[in-house]
Parts: sequence; structure tokens; C-alpha cells
Amino acid sequence: MKLELQGITKTFGPLVANDHIDLVVEPGEIHALLGENGAGKSTLMNVLYGLYQPDGGRILLDGEAVAFSGPGDAVAAGIGMVHQHFMLVPVFTVAESVVLGYEPTGGAGLIDIAEARGRVREISDRFGFDVDPDARIEDLPVGAQQRVEIIKALSRDAKVLILDEPTAVLTPQETDELIEIMRQLKASGTSIVFITHKLREVRAVADTITVIRRGKVVGQATPISTETELASLMVGRSVSLGVAKEPARAGDEAFQVRGLTVLDPTGKAVVDDLTFSVRRGEILAVAGVQGNGQTELTEAILGLVEPVAGSMTLDGEDLLGRGVKDRLRAGIGFVPEDRSTDGVIASFSIAENLVLDIYDSEPFAQGLAMSPAVVRANAEKRAKEFDIRLSSIDDPISTLSGGNQQKVVIAREMSRTLRLLVASQPTRGLDVGSIEFMHERIVEERDNGTPVVIVSTELDEVLALADRIAVMYRGRIVGIVDGGTDRDVLGLMMAGVPLEEAQVQAAEHRTALATADSVADQEGTL
Repeated sequence: MKLELQGITKTFGPLVANDHIDLVVEPGEIHALLGENGAGKSTLMNVLYGLYQPDGGRILLDGEAVAFSGPGDAVAAGIGMVHQHFMLVPVFTVAESVVLGYEPTGGAGLIDIAEARGRVREISDRFGFDVDPDARIEDLPVGAQQRVEIIKALSRDAKVLILDEPTAVLTPQETDELIEIMRQLKASGTSIVFITHKLREVRAVADTITVIRRGKVVGQATPISTETELASLMVGRSVSLGVAKEPARAGDEAFQVRGLTVLDPTGKAVVDDLTFSVRRGEILAVAGVQGNGQTELTEAILGLVEPVAGSMTLDGEDLLGRGVKDRLRAGIGFVPEDRSTDGVIASFSIAENLVLDIYDSEPFAQGLAMSPAVVRANAEKRAKEFDIRLSSIDDPISTLSGGNQQKVVIAREMSRTLRLLVASQPTRGLDVGSIEFMHERIVEERDNGTPVVIVSTELDEVLALADRIAVMYRGRIVGIVDGGTDRDVLGLMMAGVPLEEAQVQAAEHRTALATADSVADQEGTL
């Protein structure tokens, strides 16, 4: 099926999310839609899938104009979508999830589970998905859950399949499996729209690349385009994709964690007997698929949750039993993974958010009263130093873009003397230029002699920043390795494979992204 979007426009109040976008996807083509977070990619696909109504333009399928009042119309026309956040019911089986909303029924009007199982088996066997129709969704790894979403779309005869940031929660090995599935679907005649901001993946699988920036199509490229060329199209200027940093000059162990255990409300250990240390002047990156205890680890470091066992010391001082405010005052800088919930107060001004954890100490307060002039002067200084794009420091922080809100958090935490920096998903949702800036500041903090803990699900970020890498799986540390460790080895460790076994398996089978890494390295030396 040939898909054409002509002049698609979508606005939200004064914001133009899609500005007269033209796009053509040929039958059996993998068409990558590349752009930064907030560029308008997902909005465009939500228009195509009937979730949003366009304010202008039209959609054509095989040359015929169509209009969708909802996802049901899009599905009936042969369009399927796998959302970034899976639309699955954890307690359902695979078969029940696949037919949900389109249940086959028998003579008495009851759901025909046998037919549902048959649909799953037929598609799974055809494409080699290896999915058990009777498996419960909550028991499946993330990669298998994604395959269930693809089976669900194909069971409804999708001729055009939209994949929205499909690798966000996958290991490199699971990403490799997805790439192979996409190639099989392409060979069967399915058209694929692949939405992503990851350059390596685009080059590994796409036939055609359309780049969107600020709601507009700014160019088309091919997989032979370099990552630097693609990044420049995304941002509109030349950017450095690497992190310029000298080898760490690590000192003695400053932050030590021994036997740390944290339980969730049900009593399950989400952080399970963790032991590690961080030296002065080094970056320890905690890698792993989201949901393997990283969030609870950072919360325990800050004092938001209380461990049931273990110890935690900073420069020899015991941190356990001390409150959040006390730990911040002790010199811990904390960048939370969800800035909108845990990092800023939306209704407060930018200036106020820049002193949230130090508003009651000198020079920002005199006795019981704040010093507005000092708070304002601090805000003006930090806005300039950290390149925070704003109209006025008195505006609510909610008026800033996500990237600039993150800059406020970073500026607040890194503008005081730190003994430990903990940054969780520090560049989530940021554009390439902002990522470049954040990485520079984190490395600068390391070079000042501060021990740094980075938690990130982005392997590119981990490999760019880390001096050492601790890989977490189901609340435990699988191993701690050097920062230059092979991507495939790390991916296997993220799936729970021990280091030695991961090294053997990685040597026997190279993933597409690891191969892309090698190509990128060669391009960098030309």
C-alpha cells in the first residue's frame, strides 16, 4: 500500500506542531521519520492513525483520499500502530491481548479463544516471532511484548505499520531482533514508518529518511548519509556527536554502597544487595533496561526511600537515617529522571526554581525572609551561564521548553559545591544541542574532582560518558566494567547474562548496531 501525506497541518493553540508536511511511503518500504524530541513526529503519526484530526492537508492510500474519525477507521483502512508505550493489559494472555476489541466469537456469542490462539500462532510462525499465545503479558520480557504489539497490528491486516520510538526500552540484542522483523515485514510487502531520534538505527534499517525539525520537513536523506550529516539536519547547525573528555584522573573512593536492599510496597526486593563505590573524579554510569531498580537506587541515595539493609557513606559519613534536605545540604546534587514531577514546581518562577533547595540559606535568605534581589541576580547569572532560553526570569517555569527546564535543574544542582552528583536520565527529552551542553557540564563536574553517578537507559549516553559502567538487572548488579566495553556485551548483561558469558556470545554474534558503531568509527578516522 502506498501512503501519501499532503500538506498535513496540526496546531495546538498558537503551537504549530505540523506545518504543511508532505510525506510519501512506497509499498514495502522502511521509511524513517527522524527528528528530535518535540519535532512533531509523533503528532504526525497520531494524525495518520486517527487519534488527532488534521487542521489542513489530506491523507491518500493508493491514490485515494481518506479521512479517519478515529483509530478504528485507520485500522479498517490497513494502518497499524505500535506505540512507544505498549497498549497491553498485563494480566491478559498474548491471545487475549491480540484480539482485544476485535474478539472472534462462537455460536453462543462467547469469545473463541481457540481462534485467537490460532491467529497468534499463524503470524508468529510466519515471521519467526516465537511467541506463546498462552503466555501472560506481565511475564514476557519487553522485546517479546513489542512482538505481541506487532502481531496485534498484523492480525488486523495492517498494510502500513507505524513504529513509534520502538527501541526506547530494548537492549541491543532485542533491537537487532526488531530490525530483522522489520526486514521480514518489508519483504512481505508491508510498508513501515519508523519514528526515531536514534541515528545508528536509522542507518541500519531505513530505505528512505525524512527529517523533521520544528514541525516542518527540512530534508530527505539515505542510509549512506553520515551520522554527523543527519544530526546537522535535525538541529539546523553542525553539532559534535562525541563527548570531548580526557581520561579520568580518579582519586580515592568517596561514595560507597554496601549490601543495599530496598523493598517495594509488596515486599519485593527492587534493589537487591547492591555493592559498589565511586571515586573522586570519575563517572560511574548505571546501565540497564528501565524498571530494573535504577529509579529506586537513586531514590535511596537521596533519602526518598529507606533501605531495609546495607550501608551508604559519603566521605566516610553515614547517609542512612538522614533526611533529603540534610543530604542535599551535605553536598549531594540530584537530577531526577522526571523533571516535571520531581525537579521543578511548575507554578513557581524560573528564579524561584533555581533556588528550590537553598532558598532558606545565605545569601538567598536573611533570617526568615528571602532576599528577592539576590534570588533574581542568581537567576540572571545562571540563565546566562547555562544558556537557559527564556523571556523573563519571573515567568513560571512551565513556560519553558522541556530542554530549558532541564537546564534549570542542572544549573540549580551544579552551581553549588558538590561532594556527589547523581543524575538520572539527564538528557531524556532533550534536543541534540542541549544534550551536547549537558554532557559537557557533567564531564566538567567530574574534572573538578566530584564523584558522579549517571543513570541512563541510553547506551549511547552511557558509552559516551562513563569511566566505569555498572549494569543492573532485576535489582542486582550483573557486573561492573570499563567505560569502553563493547555495546553487545553490555546489551547481553542488561538481559542478565554474566560478563564472561556475554563476552563469548557477543563475539559469536554481532548486532546491527554494533556493526554500525564500527562503520561510524571508520568514518570518524577518514
